[in-house]
Amino acid sequence: MSEQVTGAQSLIRSLEAAGTTDIFGIPGGAILPAYDPLMDSSIRHILVRHEQGAGHAAQGYAAATGRVGVCMATSGPGATNLVTPLADAHMDSVPIVAVTGQVGAAAIGTDAFQEADIRGITMPITKHNFLVTDPAEIPRTVAEAFYIASTGRPGPVLVDVAKSALQATTTFSWPSELNLPGYRPVTRPHAKQIREAARLILESRRPVLYVGGGCIRAGAARELRVLAELTGIPVVTTLMARGAFPDSHVQHLGMPGMHGTVAAVAGLQRSDLIISLGARFDDRVTGNLDSFAPGAKVIHADIDPAEIGKNRAADVPIVGDCREVISDLVVALTTEADAGHTGDYEAWVEFLAGVKKKYPLGYDAPADELAPQYVLERLGAIAGPETVYASGVGQHQMWAAQFIGYEHPNTWINSGGLGTMGYAVPAAMGAKVGRPDATVWAVDGDGCFQMTNQELATCAINDIPIKVAVINNESLGMVRQWQSLFYNERYSNTDLHSKRIPDFVKLADAYGCVGLACESPGDVDATIAKAMEINDVPVVVDFRVHRDAMVWPMVAAGTSNDDIKYARDLAPKFDDDTELELRA
Repeated sequence: MSEQVTGAQSLIRSLEAAGTTDIFGIPGGAILPAYDPLMDSSIRHILVRHEQGAGHAAQGYAAATGRVGVCMATSGPGATNLVTPLADAHMDSVPIVAVTGQVGAAAIGTDAFQEADIRGITMPITKHNFLVTDPAEIPRTVAEAFYIASTGRPGPVLVDVAKSALQATTTFSWPSELNLPGYRPVTRPHAKQIREAARLILESRRPVLYVGGGCIRAGAARELRVLAELTGIPVVTTLMARGAFPDSHVQHLGMPGMHGTVAAVAGLQRSDLIISLGARFDDRVTGNLDSFAPGAKVIHADIDPAEIGKNRAADVPIVGDCREVISDLVVALTTEADAGHTGDYEAWVEFLAGVKKKYPLGYDAPADELAPQYVLERLGAIAGPETVYASGVGQHQMWAAQFIGYEHPNTWINSGGLGTMGYAVPAAMGAKVGRPDATVWAVDGDGCFQMTNQELATCAINDIPIKVAVINNESLGMVRQWQSLFYNERYSNTDLHSKRIPDFVKLADAYGCVGLACESPGDVDATIAKAMEINDVPVVVDFRVHRDAMVWPMVAAGTSNDDIKYARDLAPKFDDDTELELRA
């Protein structure tokens, strides 16, 4: 006879059976029954200070480890506070499972206390979601949620469980197999499409490997390097793919898009073939779509068929897992090479090497103030490429993507598609929980930091010693940059006055962390070194930087990538002879 348990006990056992070791969450009335068996569980529950922190921590955990991150909240406002992390995970294909309590089944739809239709609210921003009112369905639902979140194109799944189901008596039985007839993600690419892609690659003269976050999610970095070195084709890595291909590699042109390198933007614009691997032709990469890479054919490989042809028509669509696609391409191209067929990209590679050399990333350092780019350059050099960097959103995010060198996948964690301010601190916390032996730096702006810095308390109490670099320019920096460029320097509501209010060093101290401050270029290395030596408590460094620094290069929103500027009013000039030679 099966053992009788409560639905709450069944839920916790199910989470254990699904492989959960850590949950980020906050209890409340509707989820409270589940918190009682959690006390006896092998799962470590980390009590966050805000549900948004729980969601971003689950994202950081998933992005750093590749495993499913888990967060938990109660009904009503607890659940709605998870909306932003769920939307963020949906945009960036992050596998998380959110478990929420719901009012009792009989009260659903009556506007009961702390009731919100979280299933209806989150339907557009989750990969799938469930409402469980029958306790017998808890194990199967949890198993399906983890499977859906982690397979195909990863994403967030919500499991909303009625309080009545948690309190009822049931039996626990973990399913031995899952039957999801409507969900069969294609992982193996079609051989005919691979052959056609190989043909286009060999025919092209100006190909570019356009690498997106799908390569990171698929764990395809090693295969990507083999493909790149086999062919010699230049590589660009999007904001979500930083680290998928080593920054130090001679074939790497850098990041494309609005704040990409001149070489990466020029490489895409002037290519005759874009080999898109796990990327989605996002507007921040393409600029004005009508003028994006006008002469390029497109091979578009993605595990999500809905992405292929969504923004840019594909000449060769390939549905499949990035690692499988790249592996099959390597086999096909190796077979061709053995038969004496290889591509001729010498002039193209030489042209782009010249652009890369002529227009490197750079910045003007003010005489007596601290340049934010210098801070991040030194942070990357001192902390090194084994460190995990989690970023907030804005200027500091772009500088961190540009001026820190990324050599490995899963070392750059940021909010790409949704652009969520407040992401860095809780995401770094989740990354540190998932990879406790790694050094984890949160790179945050003073605006972002004040949205979720309460999670420093969570870090201090739970022995999660993250390090935080606050790039403090007293402003909502990216918005201020747009006001400088497009609104005649009318700085409406972007001044935060935050060198003094709050005092971040005192705030860090109040949260049980070590607070450091730095405002001189000469003190940067020593300050970072001091932060690196402190590994028993969280550290917050207030880098008080020059407030008028801007992110360059820049393609203004809605304009053509051809209009890229590498500094204010300065556009790159390409050698006409080289261009004509390449077009020939």
